[in-house]
This record gives sequence, structure tokens and C-alpha cells, in this order.
Amino acid sequence: MRIITGSARGCRLKAPPGEATRPTADRTREALFSMLGSRVMDAQVLDLFAGTGALALEALSRGAAHAVMIDRATHDVLVENARRTKLAQCVELRRGDVYGHAAELARAGRTFDLIFADPPYAKGDALRVLRAVDSGVLLATDGLFVLEQGAGEECAEHVGALSLIRERRYGAARICFYERREAAI
Repeated sequence: MRIITGSARGCRLKAPPGEATRPTADRTREALFSMLGSRVMDAQVLDLFAGTGALALEALSRGAAHAVMIDRATHDVLVENARRTKLAQCVELRRGDVYGHAAELARAGRTFDLIFADPPYAKGDALRVLRAVDSGVLLATDGLFVLEQGAGEECAEHVGALSLIRERRYGAARICFYERREAAI
């Protein structure tokens, strides 16, 4: 697993031992960031269930301004990968419950241009994380929320003000892209 392009191109990332963490494959990340294109430049990024931090670090390597990475179990791996990529100065790491930290960020009025979430597959977290992002109004106007889930799981069409705009399947993963709908007048 490595950073694909940008300032940290080719940098190998550390993965936690065991199979509890399932990092987004290089090919999937490459396709995802090709779709994101210029949205990454100067973006404020939130990475929920960050695992190795590969998604946020790839975004930073490609020109994002800052990233908040949250994970309950992989803090030491996130610290090491931020150091390896020489992007630590652009990273805010949070250890603990993703939902608690998301609520704290929302109470502080923080919004993000890009939000990535890669919760454990088949545990029902996809809908819960959609609700957390929507209720906290964490997604900035014109922002994009990218949710990775198991290929057998369907992407919810609408959750609150979030609307599905695109979905793609890559092997065992389904990537769902959401934008915030404007409120009806």
C-alpha cells in the first residue's frame, strides 16, 4: 500500500497487524481520486474510520489543505504514516469513537469539503455514518461525502439533506458519492 501521486508519491504506508483493518486498495483509490479531480485542491478533509489514513494522506499529497483523521484503534499507525509521508503538519489526529468526535467537530462549527468514511463492512455502520454526517452538517456547501461499503450493500438514495449522486463498484467495495441538497423553499 502506497501513496499514488503528489508530494508523497510512492511512499509506503504502514498497515496495522491482523485483518481487522481493510485498507482501500491502491486501484480503488486511484480510480476514486481520478473522479475527484480538482475537488481535492485546498480541500478541508475529514477521514472517518481512517484505518491507515491512506485516503486523507492521498488527498493531502494531491494538494488538500488539511485533514482530520479519526479512528478508534489505529492511532499509532496514523501517526507513523503521517510522519512517513512528511504530511504530519497538515494532519489532526483523533483517537476514539468516530461518532463522538464527529459530533464534537459539528458543535465546533467545523465543515469539510471532502469527507471519507470506510466503516467496517456488514455491521450497519454505513447508514449510521450517513446520519452522523447529515445531522452534524459536517459537509460544506458544494462538498462531497465518499462512503465505502461492501459491494453487496446498497447505497441509500437520500439521508436527510444528503443525496446520492454516483456509485461505483470495485471488487468487494461499493463507493457511494453524496452531496448536500439545497433546502426547499
